[in-house]
Amino acid sequence: MEVITVNGHRRVGKLAASILVPVVGGALVGSLANSGTREQYDRLQSPSFAPPGWVFPVVWTALYKMMGVAKYRAQEIAKPQGRERQVMNPYELQLGLNFLWSFLFFKWGLRGTALIEMAALLGTIIWTAYEFYQIDKLAGRLMVPYAVWVAFALGLNYSFWQLNK
Repeated sequence: MEVITVNGHRRVGKLAASILVPVVGGALVGSLANSGTREQYDRLQSPSFAPPGWVFPVVWTALYKMMGVAKYRAQEIAKPQGRERQVMNPYELQLGLNFLWSFLFFKWGLRGTALIEMAALLGTIIWTAYEFYQIDKLAGRLMVPYAVWVAFALGLNYSFWQLNK
């Protein structure tokens, strides 16, 4: 994948930071909100389409990396156009909602609230993808797998909530 240059300079440090924030943030949230998550997940009554627990960290790491690359590309292109806040506001909102969900679902056991929050998360991901796509088509497309996964996770969240009332 090409690294966008600004005034002829490669911005590798900014790219690395854009990737590390969601990856490290996701790992930190996971450790703070999800102590015993694997055991908790295994104890819940699961829908037939629930993946095994080991799938989640693998998928989320890949999605966080794609999200970081998308953010970097959109931000670097939007900044000289004076549109940085327009594309970063929905990105920051969706990242905050993403991190909040683990606390709601696992730490506090508020699965119904987590379901509502995840629906809002999906909306902000779609909004972010739209804003990114307006700036950089690849950045917008990099958000699509994330939106698809969260749509799937929304169905999972609903099923877990219904099965474990």
